[in-house]
Amino acid sequence: MPLPDGRCNPLCPYFRCLNNALTIVRKPSHGRMQRVAYCRWIGDECIGGSCQYASCALKALLPDGTCLYAKEREQARKEDIEDIEKELMKEEEEMSKAERLMRRRGYMLDEEL
Repeated sequence: MPLPDGRCNPLCPYFRCLNNALTIVRKPSHGRMQRVAYCRWIGDECIGGSCQYASCALKALLPDGTCLYAKEREQARKEDIEDIEKELMKEEEEMSKAERLMRRRGYMLDEEL
């Protein structure tokens, strides 16, 4: 899966190295074993989406090293939030119309509601 900032992560199951130099090693970090992507070609940690040999099985790797899959998920989340906000605004309008109608008819409304 992509990193939280949307960059391509070499530990993602869809990440591919076209040079076949990617290995996943376990490295101790702060007393815990952590998985790290290691490039056998340069002998150091993999730089992920900014490497010229980086590829994505989902074809979601953009030229700047970001993940299109992450951007789509983020955009879908924003759309969900916007939909909820629209529904709330619509419900508030309906409630205010109902309150005005009840006041016109002479019904007493509790201010606590």
